[in-house]
Amino acid sequence: MSWGTELWDQYDSLSHHTQRGIEFLDKYYSFLKERSSIESEYAYKLKKLVKNHQPKKKEEDDNQFSTSIAFVKMLKEIVDIAGQHEIISEAYSGSLMTEIIDLTRELKEERKKHLHEGQKNQNNLQTYICLLDKHKKSYEKSFKESEKANDTFVKIDADINLSRADVEKARMHAQQKNRTCEDNKTDYANQLQKTNELQRIHYNDLMPNMFQQLQDMEERRIACIQNVMKRTADAHKQVLPIIQTCLNGIIGAAESINPREDSLLVIEKYKSGYSPPDDIPFEDLSNPRNGDLSSNTLSSNKMDTLTVKGTLSGGKNKKRGKILNIFSNAKNSVDEMKEDCSDLPPNQRKKKLQQKIDELKDKIKKETQARDGLMKMKGVYEQNPSMGDPLSIEGQLADNGSKLEKLQNELQKFQGYMLEAEGHGSALSLSREHRSSLSEDSLSRSASDSSVCNPNGNVNYKLSAPGAFHQTHGFSNSPESGIGTSQPSITDGDADSFPDPDFENDYEYSEEFDAVLGTGKALYPFTGQSEGSIDVCEGEEFDIVELDQGDGWTRIRKRNFEEGFVPTSYIETYLYNSC
Repeated sequence: MSWGTELWDQYDSLSHHTQRGIEFLDKYYSFLKERSSIESEYAYKLKKLVKNHQPKKKEEDDNQFSTSIAFVKMLKEIVDIAGQHEIISEAYSGSLMTEIIDLTRELKEERKKHLHEGQKNQNNLQTYICLLDKHKKSYEKSFKESEKANDTFVKIDADINLSRADVEKARMHAQQKNRTCEDNKTDYANQLQKTNELQRIHYNDLMPNMFQQLQDMEERRIACIQNVMKRTADAHKQVLPIIQTCLNGIIGAAESINPREDSLLVIEKYKSGYSPPDDIPFEDLSNPRNGDLSSNTLSSNKMDTLTVKGTLSGGKNKKRGKILNIFSNAKNSVDEMKEDCSDLPPNQRKKKLQQKIDELKDKIKKETQARDGLMKMKGVYEQNPSMGDPLSIEGQLADNGSKLEKLQNELQKFQGYMLEAEGHGSALSLSREHRSSLSEDSLSRSASDSSVCNPNGNVNYKLSAPGAFHQTHGFSNSPESGIGTSQPSITDGDADSFPDPDFENDYEYSEEFDAVLGTGKALYPFTGQSEGSIDVCEGEEFDIVELDQGDGWTRIRKRNFEEGFVPTSYIETYLYNSC
C-alpha cells in the first residue's frame, strides 16, 4: 500500500501532513539543543562545585583524616562524571544535531519541489477540464439551436401558404445549424478524449509518483528521528560503564573511611606529651613562706600550666633585655624559637621536626639525583665533545654542591633539634649556623646594669630563719661560664656553710633580687646550651622571677639561688594571687 494508490485524491491533506512532519523535526532539533545545553551546564556546575570544595593548603593537617581523603577521592570521581556528561553534550551537539539540520533543509527543498510539480499537474488537469466544460456547453447550445432550426423547417415546409423561397431559406438555416452542432460535437468529443487521457495519466502516473516521493521523504524523516533517538541512548550507554566505575570509586572511598584511625590521628595531632598535673597542694596560710611574701599566697583558683604570658612593667622589660640580649631582638628570637619548635608541646614539637627532616631528606634526594644526572652528562660530553662542553657543567655542579651542603647542614641542625626534643640534649651537636644566631655578643650582659649582680659583681642575700647568717656570694662573670649558668662561689666559708636546706624556702631577698612571682616545676630535663640558659632536672622545683614575654622562655631562680632562662614549654608554673 502506498500513498499514490490509496491517497490519490488527498493532495491537500498530504501537503499539510508533510509540513507538520518537518515542523516536528524542527522541534526535535530544539529538544536536542536544549538537552545538550543542560548536559554541558550540569558538567560545568559539577566541576565548579568540586573546585569550590577542594581542600585548601592551609587545611593540610585536616587532610590526613580518612574522611578528608575519601572526600578528595569522591571529588575526583565527580570530576570524571562531569567529563562523561560533557561527552554526552558533545555527542548531541555534534553529528546528531548536524544530521537533523541537514535533513530538515533537504526535506524542505524536496517537499517544495514535489508540491510544485504536483500543483503544476493539478493546474494542467484543471485547464483541460475547463476546456472540456466549455466545449460541452458549446455543443449543448448548438444542439438546441439545431433542433429548433429543424423544427422551424418542418413547420414551414408543411405550411402550404408559404412560398418555396421561404421553405428553402428555412431548410438552409436548419442545415447550417446542424453543421455547427456537428462541429461542436466533434470539438467536444476531441476535448473529452484529451481530458480523459490527461486525467488518467494524472491520477495513474503523475500524482501517484509525486505522492510516492512525498511518502519516501516522510519515511526518511521518521527513520532519521528513530536513528537519532537510538544514538542518544547509545551515547548514554557508552558512558554508563565509566559513570558506574566512578560511582564504585565513590563507594570505595566511603568504605575506606576508618573512624578508629581518625580518632587515633586526632590523638597524634593534638597530643602534647605532658603528664596530667598533680594534685594542688594545700597551702597553710598560718605558716607563710616569708615575711615579705606573706601577702602573695598561692591561689587555688589561679593556676597556669604550660606557658604563662604576663604583663610586666617597663623596668622589667628593660632588665630582661639587659640580662639576655637575645630577647631584645624580637624578630630574630621569635624566628629562632619557631625554627626549633621549642614553643610547641614536646609531642607536637617532635612531629613538626620530623616533618621538616623528611622534607629536607626529600630535597637532598632530588639534588643528589640531579648531581648524578649532571655527572653522567659531563661524562658524555667528555667522551663526545661535539655534543657539548664539559666545562659548561662545572657551574651547575658547583651550584648543586652548594645546595647539597646547605641542605645537609640544615638536616644536621634539625636532627640536633630532634635529639633535644627526645631528651638527648647533652648529645646535641648544633650546626655552626645555628650557634651563630646565639653568638656571645648577642647574649652578653652588662654586669653594671644587671639586676642579678651588684656593682661589685656579687650577689647579696640574707636568711631570716633562726640561726641564719648573712653571706655574700660572687658569681663568675667570665664568657666561658656565662652569668646564668655559673655556680655561686662562696666568699665567706665553704660549701658546707650554705643555708640549711630545712630553711631554704624561708629566705628573704635583698633589694638586688627580683620579687618571686610564683613557683614552678620542670616537666622535662633541659640542658642549657646557650649563655643565659640554665639546666633543670625533671621534677625539679624552683621560683619564677620573670614571666614569658612571648619568646618562649621563662626566667627562674633555683633553690641554690642560681638564675637563668628555661623553655616555657618545659615547665609547669603556679603564680601567686598578685600575678
